[in-house]
Amino acid sequence: MACVAKVALLIETARGYGRGILRGIVRYARLHGPWAFYVTPGDFEQELPKMERWGGTGIIARIENQRVAEAILATKLPLVALDLSEMQLQPGHPLANVSEVRSDSHGAAAMAAEHLLDRGFRHYAFVGIPQRVWSQRRQEGFCRRIAEAGFSVHLYPTSVRNYQNWGKEQSILARWLKGLPKPVGVMACNDDRGREVLAACRLAELQVPEQLAVVGVDNDSLLCELSDPPLSSVALNTERGGYEAAALLDEMMRRRGPHPPKRIVVPPLHVVTRRSTDILALDDSEIAAALRFIHDNAGRPIQVEDVVRQMNWSRRTLEMRFQRVVGRSIRAEIERVRLERAKRLLQETDLTVPKIAAASGFNNPNYFGLVFRRIVGMSPSHYRRQVRGCC
Repeated sequence: MACVAKVALLIETARGYGRGILRGIVRYARLHGPWAFYVTPGDFEQELPKMERWGGTGIIARIENQRVAEAILATKLPLVALDLSEMQLQPGHPLANVSEVRSDSHGAAAMAAEHLLDRGFRHYAFVGIPQRVWSQRRQEGFCRRIAEAGFSVHLYPTSVRNYQNWGKEQSILARWLKGLPKPVGVMACNDDRGREVLAACRLAELQVPEQLAVVGVDNDSLLCELSDPPLSSVALNTERGGYEAAALLDEMMRRRGPHPPKRIVVPPLHVVTRRSTDILALDDSEIAAALRFIHDNAGRPIQVEDVVRQMNWSRRTLEMRFQRVVGRSIRAEIERVRLERAKRLLQETDLTVPKIAAASGFNNPNYFGLVFRRIVGMSPSHYRRQVRGCC
């Protein structure tokens, strides 16, 4: 009879990020187990079971404070941590040599920034959470990408005292949002914070997305759809991260003894666009209309001529004006929008590559493969395997 690994999972079940990690862990255990789990539903604060009594053999945990860190380290069991802070990674810290799963916060923030830049905003803001390392990293990544585009970012002044009292903070955040130049693109550090930004917008009587567009991170679909209006969000490949974390822990449990620390990065996938950013904030309303036509027809085989016909302009005039305002040609924008749609379908569905090509506006699957390889650097099938992880 196979020996059952007993793994304690100190991971928040109340957040989309944590649930995605857990889905990946469960998927690995089904394929390579049997595993038994200890998990307590809830938020970031978690409790470790009495491992000796329970017979635990490994731990995957978000380590929120010194008390939890000491309890985990005292077990001397194989451990994979989630999102260690910069302080915890400093040489000499007890957790510095622990393997870790972390989100690519800088990459996710850059993707959120790109999403807002594509919509033509000239003003930007970031709303984070105090004392969260991933929030700080996302702020850094967002500010860096916006600065590269030649703009600055308004930073919401967070404080622990206000954050712990939403009844008080909501009015403070509402006043701050109302004082921003408009229209403005806002990144919230995660979907929870995004929902709070939207609630503060309602209090401040700000129109979303016309005056203020909001994008979050984690793509917690239930949370995003329950928002008013529904919240756009950066989707992370959390399931792949959880699967790789479980594979690493399995290796550590099988080969007891010292292991060099490994860093597993959870990459961003794409932005799921919902009503909170469904707008083009361009001063040029005609070019905004042309862009809207391209985006609305991402799944159809439209050509430059279709855009020209829709706008009722001369081709040369439209192409010159489009290039000046958007920074790329009409054809390049059509191709970019099609490929973004194709990537989402490769990530989220089991449709065959030819069907995805057709659903993304490509009449010829071979041509689709050539374009995809030229722009993305790999074939559609390879891309699908990479983003889903090897399992």
